Amino acid sequence: MLDYSFLTYLVVAIGMFMVGMAKGGGWASMAALSVPFVALVLPINDVIGMMLPVLMLADILAIGVHWRKWSNHLVLLLIPASIVGVTIGTLFLTNAPVRLIRIVIGVIVLLFAFYKLFEKSIFKKLTYTPRNWHGLLAGLAAGFTSSLAHTGGPPIAIYLLMQNLQPRVFAATIAFFFFILNYIKVPFYYFGDVFNFDLLRQFIWLLPAVPLGVWTGKWLVVRVSKEQFDRIILFLLIITSLLLIFT
Repeated sequence: MLDYSFLTYLVVAIGMFMVGMAKGGGWASMAALSVPFVALVLPINDVIGMMLPVLMLADILAIGVHWRKWSNHLVLLLIPASIVGVTIGTLFLTNAPVRLIRIVIGVIVLLFAFYKLFEKSIFKKLTYTPRNWHGLLAGLAAGFTSSLAHTGGPPIAIYLLMQNLQPRVFAATIAFFFFILNYIKVPFYYFGDVFNFDLLRQFIWLLPAVPLGVWTGKWLVVRVSKEQFDRIILFLLIITSLLLIFT
């Protein structure tokens, strides 16, 4: 067992807390920040495997809030292509050099940040006619980016927002889709040797930070301006992604 510093434990705990806050408060940017943030103190490959159980725990809490409010039709449309995306992403993750993985994940996170910055402008300019193959494309992109950096949100959010869903159905469908997707990733990560079980045992006692984050997110969401909070998180996203790319 490795002897990690107090700072490392603190950063990992904050990363887990971020995931919980993202689920509790609906701040997708916070969840996207967790992987590059923790990767500042731990190897990126290990972080990706370690954060999956954290996300799975947070997903259980999230679907409990939105139980059976999701669209089964849309989830079933998205899942098959997402499996293909996870396959491609895991193959890349397990075969590419660590430096290249850091750069690609940094670029994905940076693209996520810019998407969030210009999200409203994008949707104002889009004229859209729903097609089933759009769901396949969104699922493929989400599976790939989710397997690499757990940042599969933008392609799914773009696709679902174009379906004119009720807000509760939209939130529930995203929650249920990623609940399924994250469990799908488990055998891929296991056989791809992405999980570092020694590392997981070292940090598992920090998992209570996830429900604490969920509670804090739910408490803050009615007390803090979402736009101001998102600006801060997006700034941190850009900084951490640049650190991944250039260090």
